[in-house]
Amino acid sequence: QVQLAESGGGLVHPGGSLRLSCAASGRSFSDYTMAWFRQAPGKERTFVATINWIGGITYLGDSVGRFTISRNNAKNILFLQMNNLKPEDTAVYYCAAGPKTSGILSKLSDFSAWGQGTQVTVSS
Repeated sequence: QVQLAESGGGLVHPGGSLRLSCAASGRSFSDYTMAWFRQAPGKERTFVATINWIGGITYLGDSVGRFTISRNNAKNILFLQMNNLKPEDTAVYYCAAGPKTSGILSKLSDFSAWGQGTQVTVSS
């Protein structure tokens, strides 16, 4: 079972940028479907972006054009570059690992391994 640890969160002004990282331990990182989810206070955890083992990528609609998901399989790291951040992006961001597939996974139940989360706060 892969273990995940996020980092890179923090406080940023509206319009600013952050780069989140998710370090993975365990075997066969390159085979996993990886994703980012987020959970705002008092709300459910929701999908942000996913990348599968062959590089197939899908984003939540509002993330398109602002967020970029990527992975470095040689270093077992998943990234989320977030630009033009808005106050509504404030949430705890989680990375998740799911099974190898050529399709797109985006439901919470698709993913079996989760990190502890990293807080992102967008405020002036």
